[in-house]
Amino acid sequence: MKRVPAQSLRRWFSDTSFDLIVCYASGMEIKGFQLCYRRGVDERELTCHQQVGFSYNRIEGDEKPGRYKMAPVLVPDGLFGKNQILALFTEQSAEIDPAKASFVCEKIMEYPAGPRPGGD
Repeated sequence: MKRVPAQSLRRWFSDTSFDLIVCYASGMEIKGFQLCYRRGVDERELTCHQQVGFSYNRIEGDEKPGRYKMAPVLVPDGLFGKNQILALFTEQSAEIDPAKASFVCEKIMEYPAGPRPGGD
């Protein structure tokens, strides 16, 4: 794996339900993550970054019949079903480091109720 010097270190975890990319500061403390789910069908992503906060999006750009595959694009989405995703992530995260899983769970619980941050 090649690391681009200007970027922070990242670790990627994947299973049938989730992709989790964890970003680290130079001191190896977690500074954020991107959690993608519903892979392949109506995919969504939650990003949490210590300097920027939260974003919640739908991922568009997968193959559509009769068309070329498009590059994925993040499109702001509606409400984040945090209780459902928290339960599923807790169930699926048994094989990753407990500190990383705990950090993601805590941040999912912190996600504000109601419309997405910065939304209408």
